[in-house]
Amino acid sequence: MLSVLRVHLPSDIPIVGCELTPYVLLRRPDETGTTDDVPESAPLDGHFLRYKWYRIQSDRKVAVCSVHPSEQATLQCLGCVKAKIPVAKSYHCSPKCFSDAWQHHRVLHDRAASAVNENGNEEEEIFGRFNSSGSGVINASLTGSASSTSLTNGSTPLYPAAVAQRSGGETWFEVGHSKTYTPTADDIGHVLKFECVVVDAETKLPVGHPNTILTSRVIPAPSPSPRRLIPVSGADMMGHLDLDGRVSSSGTFTVLSYNILSDTYASSELYSYCPSWALSWPYRRQNLLREIVGYRADIVCLQEVQSDHFEEFFFPELDKHGYQALYKRKTNEVYSGNTHTIDGCATFFRRDRFSHVKKYEVEFNKAAQSLTEVAVQTTQKKAALNRLVKDNVALIVVLEAKFSNQGADNPGKRQLLCVANTHVNVQQELKDVKIWQVHTLLKGLEKIAASADIPMLVCGDFNSVPGSASHCLLAMGKVDPLHPDLLVDPLAILRPHSKLTHQLPLGFKRTKGTAISGKRGRALNIFQGLCLTK
Repeated sequence: MLSVLRVHLPSDIPIVGCELTPYVLLRRPDETGTTDDVPESAPLDGHFLRYKWYRIQSDRKVAVCSVHPSEQATLQCLGCVKAKIPVAKSYHCSPKCFSDAWQHHRVLHDRAASAVNENGNEEEEIFGRFNSSGSGVINASLTGSASSTSLTNGSTPLYPAAVAQRSGGETWFEVGHSKTYTPTADDIGHVLKFECVVVDAETKLPVGHPNTILTSRVIPAPSPSPRRLIPVSGADMMGHLDLDGRVSSSGTFTVLSYNILSDTYASSELYSYCPSWALSWPYRRQNLLREIVGYRADIVCLQEVQSDHFEEFFFPELDKHGYQALYKRKTNEVYSGNTHTIDGCATFFRRDRFSHVKKYEVEFNKAAQSLTEVAVQTTQKKAALNRLVKDNVALIVVLEAKFSNQGADNPGKRQLLCVANTHVNVQQELKDVKIWQVHTLLKGLEKIAASADIPMLVCGDFNSVPGSASHCLLAMGKVDPLHPDLLVDPLAILRPHSKLTHQLPLGFKRTKGTAISGKRGRALNIFQGLCLTK
């Protein structure tokens, strides 16, 4: 008979707006194990699984810290109350927490006093919707696309009238009856209970005892720190932002470049300083989408985008916001097994601002194979390939602007723009490989620029610090032959050093934590650019 062997949750702390899907291990009638669902519509040997979710509300009032949402709040900022800032943002777990957060927290006071969206609902525009529930627990809900039909949680009403159970000062509300549950604003501060039981398909009665598991208290989704726009090539002297945050001058556009950290790499071993709930993909994807959409960039270049996340999440979600998408997955020589765990580069652009003209794909592995064939001795070919083949790629897209800053002396000329998006090798001990990949990409872009007389925009995570040889090559068009990074060149692929040049007139902007940062990934750049022909 069908039976449940084990039930556990992938994340220790549930978060508002982030799906909770328990791991349920079953034993089939033939004694084999499976994690596949057995719904009522497709029973197995006359049995199926029934799921229920409960919210346990205690008579005791609970508020959570706005900075450390897994901690209970002990104090409240009266300045937030006077400024009518959403109450969830006013709570802190300790005086030290409030003191440490003050520099950022005071910005909330300033913004609350001045920011008003087109509907006059400044709180919803900046913070999302927050309010106080009747139970005294802080409520929050996702705005925009983050709030979806999944919040129906199996078609169960979000505010059920029936009390499932009351015992020992606790009230249990049934809030969902599907395997996956998405915590809502009403769940903040409360413990959730998941129940799974085998049911006879004929009698619809439970067979055996239900398997249950309790979560930690539900926390609100923390808000990311605000970012700042980086002006490029005098664009700060032209145009202005219109009411929805877009650049209104016909000749300007905005670009966002973001290493979003593939879920494959988001492990507690690599990021031990980060709580496990904040590393979970259901949590991060909603925050990423909300942040990316919020910038309303005309062009968006993302790195470390898993192919399944592109197909199932980013492509359909950004399509709703008017973006067309192109994607290049990393090659397969390094990674094996499930190809869906392989990440790549994704480039999005607004359909009302640009149209797609052409796409080029750069696979550095193929370039490495060509290089070793002609430039490496036979005895070194295997070692050379082991060093050079790192699976990195670049996606190059030629776009045509649907706007123009051309004068009357040049009417009707097509305004083309070439956008390169790449993720360069991360290993710092392979400086030669890093420089070679950057140089290979730039030489390819030179050919495109020469053939079409087209301006270039190069985005990506270059895993390089300012002053490194890769940075010098990008920003200055050459590398000093005495640069210490050039000493790491066992295959002599960077020689002669005089070849490490390019003729593209690239400007280069950076801020702490951007794509040129030495910290691996999680890099974000937001550029305001000027669309100019040569």
